[in-house]
Amino acid sequence: MRALVTGITGQDGGHLAELLLAQGYEVFGLIRGQHNPKRHAVREEFPAVTLLEGDLTDPTSLIRAVEMAAPDELYNLAAISHVGYSFKNPALTAEVTGKGVLNLLEAVRVTGRGGLTRFYQASTSEMFGGLDYNRPGRGYAEDSLFHPRSPYGVAKLYGHWTAKNYRESYGMFVSCGILFNHEGERRGVEFVTRKITDGVARIEAGLQDAIELGDLWPKRDWGYAGDYVRGMWQMLQHPTPEDFVLATGVTHSIEDFLARAFAEIGVDDWRPYVRQNPEYMRPAEVDILLGDPSKAEALLGWRRDVDFQGLVRRMVAHDRELVSGRVPA
Repeated sequence: MRALVTGITGQDGGHLAELLLAQGYEVFGLIRGQHNPKRHAVREEFPAVTLLEGDLTDPTSLIRAVEMAAPDELYNLAAISHVGYSFKNPALTAEVTGKGVLNLLEAVRVTGRGGLTRFYQASTSEMFGGLDYNRPGRGYAEDSLFHPRSPYGVAKLYGHWTAKNYRESYGMFVSCGILFNHEGERRGVEFVTRKITDGVARIEAGLQDAIELGDLWPKRDWGYAGDYVRGMWQMLQHPTPEDFVLATGVTHSIEDFLARAFAEIGVDDWRPYVRQNPEYMRPAEVDILLGDPSKAEALLGWRRDVDFQGLVRRMVAHDRELVSGRVPA
């Protein structure tokens, strides 16, 4: 089996490369730019992955990559995926995260692989934007209403509907994974969860005094990225292309995450170590995101192995090792 992974330098791309290689796949990774600073890290960790240069905003490069990889499975994980950044660069977010999906699907179609390549589109819970009051307490499911509240969410919704349109118009095997927040050791430090665990490790080591954050009350449905990537793969093994929500069905606030992370280093009161900075507050915030993974559990047999406490413990332990120099960056 041959697989092409866009966004291979990101958190999910790393987990997916690991999973696919362990299953015996020949893996190709799309990487943007000749001098991409993450190229060396990917080659170091995954020497068996063949890297192809391409850009979601450049249709010609995508056609060339699809022709070279001739993938049985294509996982589109590439995006401008930071919600806060999308408010500062909405046009670029639309071009990459939204229109880039169209460019990639069209590359699969025009190369004649529409009936040969199974396509995974990374959709997101940010397309929902808040609670669906028709399902109180149950969380969002695949048929819930969308109301994105960020340029990132809007761009992802464009990509989501484009993927569904190619499935229905051309009979392509296209599955969309509507994944709720999933974190882990590979998460970038610009994201709030990793910013917290990295900060906790650095505070313990005496390298910084406090962590600067935005709003602390939003609640998210947080899971472990490794579990969710396994769900992506399961979607493309399913007999029919469909949309699936992956979530835990439980929410925790950012304050909950802070309390759990600081508890890992023996600190009961996190408040003296956290400062709120208006710079990190968004023009429109999503109060709560809660997912309902019933369909994926029933049809795919998907289960998560890591709970919330285990997720935070895993991330803090990794960053303590990183700060101490016991593991390489």
